[in-house]
Amino acid sequence: MAEETIFSKIIRQEIPTPLLYQDDLVTAFRDISPQANSHILIVPNKLIPTINDVTEQDELCLGRMITVAKKLAKEEGIDENGYRLIMNCNKHGGQEVFHIHMHLVGGQPLGPMLSIRF
Repeated sequence: MAEETIFSKIIRQEIPTPLLYQDDLVTAFRDISPQANSHILIVPNKLIPTINDVTEQDELCLGRMITVAKKLAKEEGIDENGYRLIMNCNKHGGQEVFHIHMHLVGGQPLGPMLSIRF
């Protein structure tokens, strides 16, 4: 069984955090260390440690994460100019909290995603 995470406590409001969205599948709140003018985390209410742990039963939840991202991007006023959705997997992928989550970032030009040298 996966371990409890800080996100689990935020979802249950054991750590009081202003929520931007919450339903039976997902919860959204602002990132504590924003990397852009708008930086929101969208988290499944079910604890799924990594993308590698996603099952077919999680498809509705993952789809909801995207539709909530679209809704929040519009509310933030970043839908027209554009935004980025990011999900990291495991340490090499940059995952720090092992409860999958989607970063919604925008509100400024974001530049290239990766700098790869050949």
